[in-house]
This record gives sequence, structure tokens and C-alpha cells, in this order.
Amino acid sequence: MQFHYTVISPYAMEETLQKTEAALQEDGFGVLWRFDVAEKLQSKGLPFSHELQILEVCNPEEAHRVLAHNMMASYFLPCKIAVYTEREQVHIGMVKPTALISMLDTDELKQFAEDVERRIALAIDKVVQ
Repeated sequence: MQFHYTVISPYAMEETLQKTEAALQEDGFGVLWRFDVAEKLQSKGLPFSHELQILEVCNPEEAHRVLAHNMMASYFLPCKIAVYTEREQVHIGMVKPTALISMLDTDELKQFAEDVERRIALAIDKVVQ
């Protein structure tokens, strides 16, 4: 099992980010924070030539459900989506929630993770279609 789900966007970085946020919102996920990694590294005097934005996303109802079962799931929240350039292409990806939750070894939480993973993957797929 791969630990991530990653696709290549046909759009430029900013358009990919906008489309990603819109697709997530359609399914009840909000972007809590948009972290510009390149800007942060460069502000610290570190050269970094790739564009890299990390979106922290959350669906409050799903977060509530998983936390009600196991507070250790908070280590994996909020979900993160990386949008970055590599080899002149824009990539969108996430660590699969099922890969993270599997570390807790709880069948009930695996079902929640499968659902969230499916929904976020569908949102990512909407961006590239």
C-alpha cells in the first residue's frame, strides 16, 4: 500500500490551489491554513526553488467523530494536502488517512479514514479532470 495519493495538475500553481480549495469545500472540507513553505524557507535565508504550499484541511463532523473514538487520532489532524512543483509540473497529494490511522489498529477508525480518504481523493481528482 502506498502511503500517499498524488496526481499531476494540468494547471499552474495558483489555479490548482484555487480549484483544490473549491473542490474540498463542495464536500464540506474547509482549508484552515495555507502554508507557503518556499516563502518561509526563503525568509530564513535558505534557498528553495520549488513552489510548495501545504493546505491543512478539516471537515468538523468527521474530526468530531474520529476524536470521539480515539484522542490519539488528533496526531493526524488536520489532514494535509501538498501542492508543489517538481520537474515543471504541479503535483497535488496527500498522505492517505488510512495509512496514518492504521497505526492505531482500530477497525472502527479505519472505516472513518477510508471515507475521508475517498472524499479527499475525489476532490483532488476533480481538480485534474
